[in-house]
Amino acid sequence: MFSFKKKINFYDCDPAGILFYGRTFELCHSAYEAMIESFNLEEDYWSNENYVVPIIHSEASYHKPIKYGDEISIEIRVNQIKTSSFQLEYLISNSAGEKCSAVKTTHVFVDKSTWKKTAIIDPVVKGLMNYRD
Repeated sequence: MFSFKKKINFYDCDPAGILFYGRTFELCHSAYEAMIESFNLEEDYWSNENYVVPIIHSEASYHKPIKYGDEISIEIRVNQIKTSSFQLEYLISNSAGEKCSAVKTTHVFVDKSTWKKTAIIDPVVKGLMNYRD
């Protein structure tokens, strides 16, 4: 499991002072970026000549409100690793350890020139394996 912490800013919230639902995906993506950074890859995962890694599916459930000033923790688990795709599960908790949101995303490696699925590169597979359940 990979852990990421964040304090909720005022600009993340709607007029009622509750985290705007769409920001949940932004927070999870920030945690995903930090997880990829922890792999210490030699090449640039986000901008390279060979592949891109779009999200092909995402879903979220909301259990408790997240408010301005809350300190949250996002835990990422790798649920599945296939030849060309992987699935991540994010659990967002407040400082009391209460489950606030759960998110799942599925990512696929795509050849940048053909836009066809391609195998996940070995260093990424190794990094993902570190956070697999």
